[in-house]
Amino acid sequence: MSDCSSQLILAMDAAGISEAVTRMAGQILEKNSGLSRLVIAGIPTRGVELARRLVKTIEASSGMKPDFGIIDVAMHRDDLSQRIRMTTVQTTKLPLDLDNRRVILVDDVLFTGRSCRAALDAIVSFGRPSSIQFAVLVDRGHRELPIHADYVGKHLRTSPEERIRVRFENLDDEPDSVQVIRP
Repeated sequence: MSDCSSQLILAMDAAGISEAVTRMAGQILEKNSGLSRLVIAGIPTRGVELARRLVKTIEASSGMKPDFGIIDVAMHRDDLSQRIRMTTVQTTKLPLDLDNRRVILVDDVLFTGRSCRAALDAIVSFGRPSSIQFAVLVDRGHRELPIHADYVGKHLRTSPEERIRVRFENLDDEPDSVQVIRP
C-alpha cells in the first residue's frame, strides 16, 4: 500500500472465512441435488482457492465430490483497453463436456459484476450448461451490471473508493482474512 494514511479494517478472520465456506457449501448442497452433473469453477486467483475449499467442504459433508474447474476471464474482460497492465492469462481447466451441467462460478469479491460477466462469456465458449450460478466470499455492492450472487459468504457495505483485500494463507503467506482498505 503506497498511502500511509490508508486504514485497514478486519472484516473476516480465518474462522469467519471457514464458517462462510461451510455455510455456502451447505446452501449449494440444498439447492443442487445430485452432484454428479455439478461443476464448481473458480475465477483466478482467489476464486480458484475459494472453489477448492467449497469442493472439499461439500465432499466432506456429502461424501460426493463435485467436479472442479478453473475459468480464466482475462481475454473476456470489457476493460482491456483501460487497464494499466495486462492481466496474466491463466489456463482454463474444465470438464470436457459442460452441456446440460450445472456450473457454479466462484470469485472472491463481487463488486461491479464485470468479472462475472466475463466469466459468463468464457464459460459459454466451452458448452451450454443447464444453469449457471454464482458464489462469492464477499459482496460489496456497487453493481454496474445486473449480476447477483446466489451464494454469499458476507455482505459488506463499502464506498466505491474503498477496496477489499482477501488473503488466503496458502497463497499469500498471511493468515486467511478479508480486510477493507479505507483511503
